[in-house]
Amino acid sequence: MDKMISRSTARVLLIDHLDRLLLYRGLLLQVESPFCAWFTPGGAVDPGETPQQAAARELREELGHAVTPQALGRVVATSAGTWSMHGEVFSGHDSYFVLRVHDVEVDTSGMDEEERAVTDRFHWWTLPELTSATEPVVPVGLAPLLTRLVAGGPPREPVQLPWHLPGDQRP
Repeated sequence: MDKMISRSTARVLLIDHLDRLLLYRGLLLQVESPFCAWFTPGGAVDPGETPQQAAARELREELGHAVTPQALGRVVATSAGTWSMHGEVFSGHDSYFVLRVHDVEVDTSGMDEEERAVTDRFHWWTLPELTSATEPVVPVGLAPLLTRLVAGGPPREPVQLPWHLPGDQRP
């Protein structure tokens, strides 16, 4: 078997005062046949960073929204699986945090060139929009999680969400 490359991400479920969730539409590059899907803000955890630090950095870079890592609290959901790209095999682990905001204006000036190239647009999604989405939304199971977060706050233990990429090689 090929050497597996580990990749962790920290992502944020950004919920506004109207209980809408901010997602961006982007090109999913990890699969051999790229397609568009809707994603939560976030990205890779860099060496030496905690997931909270990575999530706060990604919010600043992708949205221009500055928060302290402590404002993100604890992980509310996770997702894990494998995928391959260009002959390499990756093992991914996504950690999701929730952050309530009153109003956020998206400022993408902190994105790098690659992020800008694969990001199509941002949209504040209502729960009915999420449940009737015609394009893929990542992570799988986001609508029920949003319902739970809005109704009762974060779960005691992180919710395990299904892996969202094709080619999962877990037993």
